[in-house]
Amino acid sequence: MWHILGAGSLGSLWATRLARADIPVQLILRDPARLHSYQQAGGLTLIEQGQTQRYPIPAQTLDHPEPIQRLLLACKAYDAQAAVARLAPRLAAGAEILLLQNGLGSQDQVARQVPQARCIFASSTEGAFRPADFQVVFAGHGHTWLGDPHNLHAPAWLKDLHQAGIVHDWSLDILSRLWRKLALNCAINPLTVLYDCRNGGLREHPAEIASLSAELSELLCAGGHSAAAEDLHGEVQRVIQATAANYSSMHQDVSQGRRTEIAYLLGYACTSAQRHQLVLPHLQALHGRLLAHLHARGLPSH
Repeated sequence: MWHILGAGSLGSLWATRLARADIPVQLILRDPARLHSYQQAGGLTLIEQGQTQRYPIPAQTLDHPEPIQRLLLACKAYDAQAAVARLAPRLAAGAEILLLQNGLGSQDQVARQVPQARCIFASSTEGAFRPADFQVVFAGHGHTWLGDPHNLHAPAWLKDLHQAGIVHDWSLDILSRLWRKLALNCAINPLTVLYDCRNGGLREHPAEIASLSAELSELLCAGGHSAAAEDLHGEVQRVIQATAANYSSMHQDVSQGRRTEIAYLLGYACTSAQRHQLVLPHLQALHGRLLAHLHARGLPSH
């Protein structure tokens, strides 16, 4: 049984594809009101290539007594620790938690909260968005890397992902994958917020992109992730080009007055730079500008 907490875009995308492959899935929703809304909707709806299909996946609240053996945690990074704390009493012996959070930092918070569980880190390039509650559009086929820095042995249930058509690889260096993605997000997302533009608008700021990419590469190398630093600037430019028409997730959060994951992206990078005693002026300045921007809009900066 896959228990999935977080009926956001990626959680819904995993839930519907697993259910479609006849793999048992149980959604976990935050409270009875949310559960009632879900039941009124009749399940999760997947929209893929213009085709719509509803899946009446069973759902329960956080406080349900059913034991959990395998949990996909698909909530925001800032909600992960509290969510796992609520679910800790339900975790069975040898439980596994799959962490689909953006950035870095929340994975360690979760692992400390539930030392009895195996935490598996994930990094995904799949595109999905929600046009309405309990509906998800599969916007772009991508790839998911999974790994466990403390146990390199791949779990047997990866066959479920294969059966569900979730394209994946077991990575022996998942931290490098996560650092690479964090660096890409730090080079792109904050600037799209500050310049209030789509990703493609950053093509007008090449010097800033180059400076940030150089400093982020320095940070990756200092942390022992030199492979993740390789041609970072080139990849940042390729991502900007390939996603030119898109608004970044951070831009969407700010424009809709939602809390961002800044603490797990730019905040984590700046804290890491201080720990390594690196002076990265462009990165620090960007962090300061973004904090001021969020503060001016009354949005939290942690």
